[in-house]
Amino acid sequence: MSWRAWLAPLGWLLLLLVAVRWLGELEGLFRALEPGARVVIYPRASFARLLANHLAIVATAAALAVSLGVAAGILVTRPWGRDFLPLVSQVASIGQTFPPVAVLALAVPLLGFGSLPTIVALLLYGLLPVLRNTLAGLQGVPAAVLESARGIGMAPRQVLLQVELPLAATVILAGIRTSVTVTIATAAIGSTIGASTLGDPVIAGLVNGNSAYVLQGALLIGLLAISVDSAFERLQQLIGSRQGR
Repeated sequence: MSWRAWLAPLGWLLLLLVAVRWLGELEGLFRALEPGARVVIYPRASFARLLANHLAIVATAAALAVSLGVAAGILVTRPWGRDFLPLVSQVASIGQTFPPVAVLALAVPLLGFGSLPTIVALLLYGLLPVLRNTLAGLQGVPAAVLESARGIGMAPRQVLLQVELPLAATVILAGIRTSVTVTIATAAIGSTIGASTLGDPVIAGLVNGNSAYVLQGALLIGLLAISVDSAFERLQQLIGSRQGR
């Protein structure tokens, strides 16, 4: 795949960085949106700082979700772990269907305000896509391929690392892509319990009736989500092309 294939992700990333740096210079534009507001550019923290905090929370939650989801998917597709497949699937499904706001409400009394309960909520919410796609990818490896690998003397660990995971990589990556993209958008709710994220301007705008704040936060969250999703799309294409798909 040519380097030109990465122009779209790089373009979205550049647009995000430009917005972070110069969004505050567009006061006249936002003033037209909110002519009666005393302040139209979100003042409580720089957009760069909010972006960095948002990324840190998302990266932590996504790393945990990917690690747990892939590990659980591998464990329950081994002969000695298949009995746990229904239980693991149900637990992950409950985490996906339980509203993140409800998780925050339950986590705050135990974990306090800030980033930690937000990460817990995002972990539970992002676990199912990773687990589901890991299961689909591993279970979709042709039995004939597995038999051939075992027939040439490969140990179970070698079969997993050299055959199953490479063949399932595109499917697993699709689940990770969904999980991370959803996590980026959902992380904004952390601002309701004191976590510093790109949701701060959105929440402040909703509370104060300032649509300029809401637009600023939503624009940056949208650009971040598109940048990451576009990068994952190119990565999937790269892996797929190497596998001859």
